[in-house]
Amino acid sequence: MRFATRDYLFGDWAGKRTWLKDNGVDFEFLYLGLVADNFSGGIDQGAVYEGVLMMVLDLYSDKLLGYEGGQFHAGSLWLHNGDAFSRNKVGDLNMVSLLDFPDSFRLWELYYEQKMFDGKLSIKGGQLAIDRDFIVPEYYNSIASINFLNQTFFYPTMAFNVYDIPGFPVGHHALAATPYGAPGARIRTDPIDELYLQAGIYDGNPDRTRSGTRVNLNEAEGALAYFEVGYRLNPRKEDGGVPGNLKLGAYYHTDDFFDNFSVFESALTAQPPETHSGNYGVYFLADQILFYEVGRDDAAQQGLAGFFRVAWAPEDRNLASLGIDGGLVYKGLIPSRDYDTFGIAASYLEISDDISRGQRLINSVLPGTFSVADYEGVLEVSYRAQLTAWWTLQPDFQWVMHPGGSQQHEDAFVFMVMTTLRF
Repeated sequence: MRFATRDYLFGDWAGKRTWLKDNGVDFEFLYLGLVADNFSGGIDQGAVYEGVLMMVLDLYSDKLLGYEGGQFHAGSLWLHNGDAFSRNKVGDLNMVSLLDFPDSFRLWELYYEQKMFDGKLSIKGGQLAIDRDFIVPEYYNSIASINFLNQTFFYPTMAFNVYDIPGFPVGHHALAATPYGAPGARIRTDPIDELYLQAGIYDGNPDRTRSGTRVNLNEAEGALAYFEVGYRLNPRKEDGGVPGNLKLGAYYHTDDFFDNFSVFESALTAQPPETHSGNYGVYFLADQILFYEVGRDDAAQQGLAGFFRVAWAPEDRNLASLGIDGGLVYKGLIPSRDYDTFGIAASYLEISDDISRGQRLINSVLPGTFSVADYEGVLEVSYRAQLTAWWTLQPDFQWVMHPGGSQQHEDAFVFMVMTTLRF
């Protein structure tokens, strides 16, 4: 019984883990393995296995060096996957599996963070993943408690608008979101418990090769900046009410981006497509504990959480112009299963109208060339069973509507099972 309740599969490593933590050294090994099967619709039927080993190390200055607020963090990922599941089986933009990335053993994050003035100011710099600081959910999904497996619920697909649009000319821009990181810096202030403000700037084209160690800061790749303000509802236990967050943010990429309609026009006129200087978007996130079964002091935090998120980007230079999603997560739904979570979520991704107009233009000359883009939708239902303190098993079902953002492929129905192990 003690074997099942300890925090890690290998326990306390004969006391060494506790001794290291007491002296300012903390580490974590987390393995995620997933079998995904597209059993209907999409591009093709079939299953793949995807896995990742996550390795992180944290060093804390207060215990190691005697001064407060300093933290050194290093993280790497070993991704070992079969054929790209979404690209070969489903054809979706949102990507049903959050592990669906190319095989690699790569640097993820490597940074130093310093907190000052009793934690009211934080400065961080190094190799950073933007999704660890911006548009971060706090009550419905996290690396520590992965309740949804579709990538858009981990980090919204709208943020990936800074990638090249498939079939378009290639630019020099992408997004430093897990598993990718990029050189950058972030500053954050928490002037009061209820409010924070933060800004970050990052290399505009992160290294997507196998190692993740390339540093290539130059004007051609530009920079990606993020800004966010957050308001916390009932942040203190003595506040009495249930906690929640309201987050409003924006991003701006300095590189040039091709004009959507002009790319299609250029296919007919043989003239170079027009470009726009820069790209941007705005977003809003709300996540809220709706009620606790026991109370805020409950170790399992049983209860119901809800979330809503919306993002917008200009349709003249982005694949998608509007994204809306939301859902519910219930922890402890089944009696005696206090640490299990049940989640249901839905997403709507609207393809930019300038792309649809361009496709209709081509179809007017070459009928049937394109299935005109409209939207992609996702409905996900998932149950995460906490089998032991260090082991979870998670069956997951997803209905992908209009995979790829059009009716070219039939709706896909995907079943997945993921397991996690903490060492």
